[in-house]
Amino acid sequence: MGKNAWFAVVAMAMLVGIAPELRAAPRKVHVVGLGAVRRVSYSKVGDPAGAAAAEDALKIRPLVVDGQVKEWTTGDAHDVTERSFVVRRALRLNDVLPGEKQEPGAKQSRWVWQRGPWLLVDRTSGHIAALKLPDYDPGVSQVSWFRDYGAYCGVTASGKSLYAVVAQLAARKPVLAKKLEALDAEGRPAPACGPAEWQREPLKVTFHPAGKDAVGFDIVPGSAVLVEDAGDEPETEQPGKSN
Repeated sequence: MGKNAWFAVVAMAMLVGIAPELRAAPRKVHVVGLGAVRRVSYSKVGDPAGAAAAEDALKIRPLVVDGQVKEWTTGDAHDVTERSFVVRRALRLNDVLPGEKQEPGAKQSRWVWQRGPWLLVDRTSGHIAALKLPDYDPGVSQVSWFRDYGAYCGVTASGKSLYAVVAQLAARKPVLAKKLEALDAEGRPAPACGPAEWQREPLKVTFHPAGKDAVGFDIVPGSAVLVEDAGDEPETEQPGKSN
């Protein structure tokens, strides 16, 4: 057998050996959705995250992935793409003070519900990620979503300035960050800013700071920068498992 023929036989044998590994195994299909709405006890004092004046209950829904409750959410969800959506998380916090005794006959410790950060949910991979929106203040910022943009009034780390902010999902810097006014923490109106309003063509967003005239900004549209996961790795057959 010639040298070239020998290499051809070896190459063919290697291809035959790895052929089963090259066949794409089916990917796991996830089932992601929001469950039924329920009302939970709510205290404005216990939640600094934007409670309404007469709010005494919070509407929450479970975020369910493959039949398991992964998070609790509140408010409306917004579809960003056909497979990704954003929704606000609801947090259940332990409200017992250090050394505080549990009331006689109580079955469990005190808990309070709060509005939490926004979540980005991928229906295909089942992945859930908390969004870190620039200058986001849960007690002030009411996010208005359009495409992959979120518009809201943000508060600087010092708490002394109110900003008009437009954030784009997965972008490092905000698309817009303009100071609206100085902010007095003690005399802060509630709410400090109403929900922003979007206009499609031309792309524009209008902010409504309390006690001030509305302020509009033109937005230069750009490409979406949200990168969605390819999904789960192909499932491999478990050792020792036969069909």
